[in-house]
Parts: sequence; structure tokens; C-alpha cells
Amino acid sequence: MSLFRCPICGGPLTREERVYRCVNGHSYDIAREGYTHLLPPNQKHSAAPGDDKGMAAARREFLSKGYYRPLLNTLCNEILARSGPAPVLLDAGCGEGYYTSGIYRSLLAAGKQPQAAGIDISKFILRSAAKREKAIEFAVASSYRLPVADGYAELLLDCFSPLALEEFYRVLKPGGFFFYVVPAADHLWELKQVLYDRPYPNEEKETPYQGFAYDAIVPVEDTITLASQADIHALFQMTPYYWKTPKAGAERLAALDTLTTRVSFRVHIFRKL
Repeated sequence: MSLFRCPICGGPLTREERVYRCVNGHSYDIAREGYTHLLPPNQKHSAAPGDDKGMAAARREFLSKGYYRPLLNTLCNEILARSGPAPVLLDAGCGEGYYTSGIYRSLLAAGKQPQAAGIDISKFILRSAAKREKAIEFAVASSYRLPVADGYAELLLDCFSPLALEEFYRVLKPGGFFFYVVPAADHLWELKQVLYDRPYPNEEKETPYQGFAYDAIVPVEDTITLASQADIHALFQMTPYYWKTPKAGAERLAALDTLTTRVSFRVHIFRKL
């Protein structure tokens, strides 16, 4: 049985070789790459929502080189410490599946029997995710309308994706854990110094959410050196700064062959009450 539920009637989905089907006769084709489409037309705000092909390629290339490996390692350690023998993991806003796959493999390596799924609003980026890990289910869907049954997931990851708290609360089982990754104050500070005349730090705050209790806030700190303009541009393209940087800042960045910058994250870990 699939982790996913029918977005039309909410019934359980069964995965066949090329299609998902529910008991009420609704069906969803599985793309050649291995993902399916569970985003009804009335939930789409554009013809191709989410990351475009260029952004998807940038994320894939940058993450594949291990620059954010410290964050993945931290997530694996924290999730392993809070998971049962057969955990159900949902990655809401999974992107190219880098973290989804890494966590899934770490659970397997620890002798667990995980079931995992990832959703993202971008079909372009899910093509990479589905190719990366065939054992994980991937679907085009919205975090605000998760195609998952109530109380089904034990672990939920949100890494730089929209905070859909009501849905996260709904799909997590009581006692389940929600891992929320956000940039720390000085994340990519040296990159921002190139892009902007007056860069400002990211806001850091501890926010309690109704229905959840804080379990921990785990810092991840590292310094990375990007050794080519291609890597620098890939990082730039996968950040929000790509869309809101003055032309002069983008030109300064394009002139660099190397860049050393801090990477700094906070993993906020919540437990559902």
C-alpha cells in the first residue's frame, strides 16, 4: 500500500507498475522517472509551479558535490535518535530528494525498515528525486494539501520549504517529530557581502507552535569553498537572492572564480502533543 492518499476522495492508493489507483476508481499515472502527479488543477497557481528547470539543475549539481553534507549528517543523526523500528518519513518540499534519500539510506543502514515519501510542487525537480531513489515514493503535491492520511507519519521534514503547520499536525501521529530547517543569522554571509552593499543577517527566533512541543534546536555550522564559477552560480541560483539581487551585485559574483562562505543552519525539532 502506498503512503499517499487520493487527492480527490482521500481513499488509500495502491501503486501498480505504471499507475496509482484508489478504491473509488481515481487513477494517477506514474511518470517515466518514477514520480506521480497528485496536485489537482484547482490547487495550481501557475502552469508550472515551483522551481523551474534551471533552478532544479542548480540544486542537483550543487548538492551532489557535498557542500551541505554537514546538514544531511545532522538530520540523519537526529532522525535516527527519534525513530522506531519501522518509521514512516514524509519530506514536505523534498526538492531533488538529496535529504530524503540520505535519511532513508541512513535508516536502512541502522537496521530499520522505513517507508518514505517526498512531495514537491515542482515536477521538474521531482524528476531528479525519483531517479535518485526508486524505493521512495515521490509526488507533485502542495504542502498545504498533503495527500497523506491523518496521523500516518512518524517523522516529517521541512527543509527550507513552506510552513504548513495545520497539515503537518494533521498527518503526524501523536508523539511524532517535525524537523524544520531554517537558515541561521550568518548563513551565506560572504556570498551576501558580494551581492549587496549592505547585507543584513537572517532573523533567528524560537517560535512555539500550537499542538507541538519543542524538543531541541540543533545548530549546524561549516565553511565551504566553491572552487569554480559554475558552483558559485549554482549556489546563487538555488537561493532566493537569485530573484532579488541588483544587477551590479550579480555581476560582481559572476566575476569570481572562487568563494569561501559560511553555511549556517538551525534544525528546530518539535514533537506533536
